[in-house]
Amino acid sequence: EIKGCKHWSELLTLGADDSNQPDVETHKEAVKPEDLATIIYTSGTTGTPKGVMLSHNNVVSNVIDSMPRLPIKLGETRVLSFLPVCHIFERMLHYLYINAGVSIFFGEGMDKIGDNIKEVKPNLMSGVPRLFEKVFDGIIAKGAALSGIKKALFFWAVGVGLQYEPYGANGWWYEKKLALARKLIFSKWKAALGGNLDTMVSGSAALQPRLARIFAAAQMYIMEGYGLTETSPVVSVNMYKNHMFKIGTVGPLIDNVEVKIAEDGEILVKGPNVMMGYYKDPERTADVMTGDWFHTGDKGEIDADGFLKITGRKKEIFKTSGGKYVSPALLENEMKKSHFIEQILVVGEGEKMPAAIIQPNFNFVIEWCERHGILLNFDNSDLIHNQKVIDRIQKEVDKYNETFSKWEKIKRFERTPDVWGIDNGLLTPTMKPKRAKIKSKYIQLYNKLYDRE
Repeated sequence: EIKGCKHWSELLTLGADDSNQPDVETHKEAVKPEDLATIIYTSGTTGTPKGVMLSHNNVVSNVIDSMPRLPIKLGETRVLSFLPVCHIFERMLHYLYINAGVSIFFGEGMDKIGDNIKEVKPNLMSGVPRLFEKVFDGIIAKGAALSGIKKALFFWAVGVGLQYEPYGANGWWYEKKLALARKLIFSKWKAALGGNLDTMVSGSAALQPRLARIFAAAQMYIMEGYGLTETSPVVSVNMYKNHMFKIGTVGPLIDNVEVKIAEDGEILVKGPNVMMGYYKDPERTADVMTGDWFHTGDKGEIDADGFLKITGRKKEIFKTSGGKYVSPALLENEMKKSHFIEQILVVGEGEKMPAAIIQPNFNFVIEWCERHGILLNFDNSDLIHNQKVIDRIQKEVDKYNETFSKWEKIKRFERTPDVWGIDNGLLTPTMKPKRAKIKSKYIQLYNKLYDRE
């Protein structure tokens, strides 16, 4: 109990009085499934946020149709929650947890997630790719600090994990190596994350396949899904059982939701989860609806096994001055595999070539400098102008450029001294870069990329 604050036990006392129950039932009966339940504003990575109107039926149908995909033991599963509840992803999950009698533990903050996981020992939690990247980077940093046989074993296990394929697809010899890696190394990873964490649900942005592989190898499965605020949100999600897990996809569609791919590759969604419309904005509502079909703005494909794969964001695909199309999200996701790159924004619309504005992973770069005897003031501005650091980041860019065609490759990059965050308005609450704001803030770097200083 905290002095001067109300305590949850007061609710039990209030609940014991059922004299007003007839009034409660009257109010309940007056609520119709098609009534407005909530208005949620989109996080707005590319434009003005829109007020998405969701009905009770939108949200409840999504709860019911998503529930079979989560490995929940009714009344037993423990969940750690730390994503913002003002967004439909975490809010819908809360309704699902309540429906399943799950214990929900609320994280104290992003900086306390590690401590909270050890304390709560959750079976399940939801997150965004940036969180999983940070957890992985932290584990790798600890492995890099080892020496001798311990370090060799650690990185041998990482190598095994990065080759992971589900359901024994790699054959018996790989499974033998995986079993040994799990016993010697990955069991320690799991213990450090509470010991009980079996499943993590990932949404909001694309998950790097290497993260799905390495955490699955460690028996902490990241189930990537897909959805939007306008679809309440879940459209599809992976699930380990019944062979419904495929790395690099966002899983099969949930029940009662339909998807078709338009001629230009755009994903269209139809179902009881599709929004009522945008608040006081019939024009923009009409722009995204064709009958009952919602235009997501994302491009994708459905494979022969019914798994949905996202291939890019329709609005974010740009054309260079040479007439070549570039998908910045694909480049950004590939580049963020580097431990040296924490955030990146690929630019180049109407320009002669793609280029990038990079926020280095300052903690890792500083540690790398110390290991290589590079003397710095360890001021971020000093660090980003150090030629050895620039050359090392260039090697990373060159490495990850290899998978792209000539016209897609990042030809030049500039570094920012600031950490991109939610507080300084450069990331959305779900940790996605705000493209327009980043470009505006670093317009001098942008101009330098294209020799306009």
